[in-house]
Amino acid sequence: MPEFLSPDLQAFRDRVATLARDTLTGLRDDPQLAPSVRTQRVRDASQAAGIYTLTQVRDTPALTMLVVRDTLASHGVGSLRGLFGEEAGVLEGVGEPLRTTHLLPLLAGDKRTGFAFTEPADAPRPTWARVDGDELVINGRKSYVTGGLDASFLAALVEVDGEGPAMVIIDTDRPGVSIERRFESLDGSHHAAFRFDDVRVPKHHAIGAPGQGRTRALARISEVRRALAADCVGTAAWIIDLVAESLRRPRRGGVPADSERIRLRYGEMRIDAYAARSMVYRTARLTDAGHDTVNESIASKVFATEVAGKIADSAVQLVGGEALVVGHPLEAAIRRLRTLRLAEGETDTLRVNVSRGHLDLGKGRI
Repeated sequence: MPEFLSPDLQAFRDRVATLARDTLTGLRDDPQLAPSVRTQRVRDASQAAGIYTLTQVRDTPALTMLVVRDTLASHGVGSLRGLFGEEAGVLEGVGEPLRTTHLLPLLAGDKRTGFAFTEPADAPRPTWARVDGDELVINGRKSYVTGGLDASFLAALVEVDGEGPAMVIIDTDRPGVSIERRFESLDGSHHAAFRFDDVRVPKHHAIGAPGQGRTRALARISEVRRALAADCVGTAAWIIDLVAESLRRPRRGGVPADSERIRLRYGEMRIDAYAARSMVYRTARLTDAGHDTVNESIASKVFATEVAGKIADSAVQLVGGEALVVGHPLEAAIRRLRTLRLAEGETDTLRVNVSRGHLDLGKGRI
């Protein structure tokens, strides 16, 4: 639990809280700032506080990342752009020449990447490649490439004939790469669907050992799922504090917090948040202890996103119609939290995966 942190981590958490309270909330709420200026100022503040590079350091503990994301989100600033540097992702530890051509420019902010994992439902087969000398010739489609619209290159899961799945780096300006569709999701983020027609890439763009692509991809997805869960438990705490403030304000019919019915609903919100936070912190500690936490990361992501969505919905009921007005903090939170129940695997599919993990593979713990 968050109460049992080392003194150093407690001190770091307090510094993050101070940054969020004294600097980031002001940047978030300043209507005069252009988005690009806000992002740059957030980045500068994050770098000065020692937060920005945490996602770029290979050995940053899962618990440290959880504490930082939880603390930022609990102050309502966890979704600000510029807080964290571009992550190495599947390129972590990659050798030359990809280190020079792709990894270092990515970490420096000179290139952007998209994660291409999901196939469209009507795809005849998963994206595949044949080997032609020193090249891979790639065909297929990816339906929901996170960050794909602005990507310089994609990290794509590709089935290589005769070798198995591989994570392959595909530059988006290569002949045969095309964007089939551009779209914006409910939370305002932009994505793209890609098509690959005989796209040729050097064979060394396949990362890692042959057949290990899915394992590498799942490791990356587990990190993202834990990040989403951390954001959700922090956001849930922020919503609960916002609701408490609203309930204590007198209204025409009295003070809402005096109502037993209102207290029952508010108590349920706190109970759900406590359970979700406990789960997410336990998973981080298991991860840092070296355990396989694929199933626990799934469980944390599912539970935290569902609980945060439920808490946001209950908050609207308790605060009232003003919470649905565009620009209200809860309105924006609802839109963002709803998308997280689909991000990195929708809830029901992940529930089935947890079942499969235990029944078929003997994985997971309670």
